[in-house]
Amino acid sequence: KPPVSRFYLLHVASLATMITNFFVLSPRGDTILAKSYRCKKDVGAHERSHTDAFFRRVKFWDEMSSKLTGAAEDVIDSAVATPQLDLTSSSGTPDGGEYGADYTKNPRAKASAPPVFIMPDGLSYLHVKRNGLIFGCSASRNVSPITVIELLSKIAKVFKDYCGVLSEESIRKNFILLYELLDEMIDYGYPQVTQTERLKSFVYNEPIVVAPVANTGNMINPKTAAASAVNKPVISSQSVNGKKINAASQKNEIFVDILEKLNVLFSPNGYLLNSTIDGCIQMKSFLSGNPELRLALNEDLTIGKSAPAAGSYGAVVLDDCNFNPLVNLSEFEHGRVLSFHPPDGEFTVLNYRITGEYRAPFKLFPSIEETSATKIELAIHVRAEIPENHFGANVSIEIPLPRCAAGASCTLVTNGTGQSTAEYNIQEKNIVWQMKKIPGGSEQTMRAKITLSEPSTSQIRKEFGPISMTFEIPMYNVSSLQVRYLRIAESMPGYSPYRWVRYVTQSNSYVCRL
Repeated sequence: KPPVSRFYLLHVASLATMITNFFVLSPRGDTILAKSYRCKKDVGAHERSHTDAFFRRVKFWDEMSSKLTGAAEDVIDSAVATPQLDLTSSSGTPDGGEYGADYTKNPRAKASAPPVFIMPDGLSYLHVKRNGLIFGCSASRNVSPITVIELLSKIAKVFKDYCGVLSEESIRKNFILLYELLDEMIDYGYPQVTQTERLKSFVYNEPIVVAPVANTGNMINPKTAAASAVNKPVISSQSVNGKKINAASQKNEIFVDILEKLNVLFSPNGYLLNSTIDGCIQMKSFLSGNPELRLALNEDLTIGKSAPAAGSYGAVVLDDCNFNPLVNLSEFEHGRVLSFHPPDGEFTVLNYRITGEYRAPFKLFPSIEETSATKIELAIHVRAEIPENHFGANVSIEIPLPRCAAGASCTLVTNGTGQSTAEYNIQEKNIVWQMKKIPGGSEQTMRAKITLSEPSTSQIRKEFGPISMTFEIPMYNVSSLQVRYLRIAESMPGYSPYRWVRYVTQSNSYVCRL
């Protein structure tokens, strides 16, 4: 049997990633960027009906899917009526007995569009969401979904590296530069070059910075930098008023972010039922010469709960982790030191996951009381379990109410939260409690008097909740993973870059049953 040619394998792999159209949509559905690589003869190169139909499908996926599957649901309903296919438990709810955030268990939960689906025009549409924007493409062949989604994520990353920030305004002001980048990254629907540093030699347009970037050299406290200092392009740029900003004249800086996202589930009594941490170490380099860096983490860092040091007090235990292929791990086993040459732009050094019990930054204590047949009093008590020198920012708590809720009045008992509001949304049938800031060690309470349009029953009581909470805690992380130092591997006389480290904790799924 003759050997398979290497060029043939590359040709087969490229067919799996061929796309037909690429587009970027705003949160309103407006087409910001669009490029057609292959189109049918009866369809114009700038046809926007496809993107309009795609956006309606993504925006109203729940309603459109229910219409498309109406006939199938009638068949399922008739089947469920038979004793052999009874899918409900003795309590009358699906298996599990409680309504959660899962769409299959909570009929009121809204399903979001999957990243890949087929439209009536026969094309497969794939998309990712970044900062409210939709990066999407269509393919007429049976492409590899993971490969195309990775390509869309790479395009969004490159756009952010060259524009500084990824927003609708930055894309509209830099559309010439971004179309130039697209021409280099994708050729006739095939991916070509997606590395930020390799694209520098092919790009001749300069980005326009939509927002002024904080100058780290003109600060009162030289040990801190504004959060917007990292939002600058990797190449020479110009401001909105036309003033040129030369990248060669800027200081050598590198920004390190330790970002952790929490997945927490509380019982109605406030006990922790499930908790995981999804974390990563991200960097954005503005160093000239691309020197080798050494990043040191906790000396007591342990990977795997079965490791001998996993049970020691105060040790940071990671369930699993994966490193960037650029990272040299020769000193990691004995010194917990990572060495690498940072590429241009933003990149991830390490991804890690932690499961098990840990101290949740906020605890929720809900209580519900039925005062009459149509009157219910609800109280939510929030306690900040973080140190007093930290605070939670942009806190939002959402409490779903039954469909028969006729109205609700809210009363707040807050302490040091600044701007705090609690309102009843009659369209969504929920209460949204928002706080600008929660200091560490403080306690906040919200009470609501809810009026129902019909007498309360056990089924109506089950429609309360679950309570979901979103927040962000700057300069704090739950896992205690720390950066001991960040140094240049080789001593370079006169080369002293600025090194900025930031810790951020965010909620990914912070839910309390009610």
